[in-house]
Amino acid sequence: MSEEGKYLRKPEWLKIRLPKGENFTKVNNLVNKNGLHTICTSGSCPNHAECWENGTATFMILGDICTRSCKFCNVKTGRPLPPDWSEPRLIAETVAEMKLKHCVLTSVDRDDLPDGGAELWAEVIRQLKKLNPTTTLETLIPDFDGKIEHIHKIIDAGPEVISHNLETIERLTPQIRSRAKYDTSLQVIKILAQSGVTAKSGIMLGLGETEEEILQTMGDLLKAGCKVLTLGQYLQPTRSHYPVKEYITPEKFEEYKTIGLSKGFAFVESGPLVRSSYHAERHAPTKIFPKMLKL
Repeated sequence: MSEEGKYLRKPEWLKIRLPKGENFTKVNNLVNKNGLHTICTSGSCPNHAECWENGTATFMILGDICTRSCKFCNVKTGRPLPPDWSEPRLIAETVAEMKLKHCVLTSVDRDDLPDGGAELWAEVIRQLKKLNPTTTLETLIPDFDGKIEHIHKIIDAGPEVISHNLETIERLTPQIRSRAKYDTSLQVIKILAQSGVTAKSGIMLGLGETEEEILQTMGDLLKAGCKVLTLGQYLQPTRSHYPVKEYITPEKFEEYKTIGLSKGFAFVESGPLVRSSYHAERHAPTKIFPKMLKL
């Protein structure tokens, strides 16, 4: 079998809980009733059950079809439908019905739109905050091709945390990400940090990176102004996606957490099943940067 065709067996520490429980059913019913999408299901998140049982979810706006075809991602790729301008209201009403204290928004990439979907992004944030004034908000945004005017539409709408994932180390970026560039993503994070919001990013491990490259990536993120970092194990969604090269042990993830904190990150969430929005409420500004709260 070729190197690309290898399929590693998952270790015991990567067992995923099956969905169950009253809260899981409630969230599932609300999302389906309002015709919304979540990255929990579209991205095959391993924490799907835990988060939904806790009454939280990461809403995915601008549809469920992405214009990019990154080799790590399970979101559908193709020609998306036109933006649904009823989505901002539906998201805001769903968050209110769920009584969320903290909400996470993300989206597919919409390279088909002149502004990459930035105006709809901003409208979702505005309506969500208007209807849910005490709910803190994290937005996990695309790179918008690094265009400052589009990124500032999100910033100006006032979320407490804005995250943009670097996804992997510089060397592997061309192999893993279909259009995004390492330097462009760092520039996005720098724009976020300079605006005064909490800048956050995440990378996947197990794609073939070395420890030296991981530490270099941490340094690059800190230099760009990133304050919150997530580190998680890459899990191959299907046999046609990029293969897992290595499963990182929980002990090694804990070591990277310690290193990250010592380097200067304000918060590091690190573990095999960690994803960008996992335990996101722990690093909202009310927890780390109370003076930055914009309510």
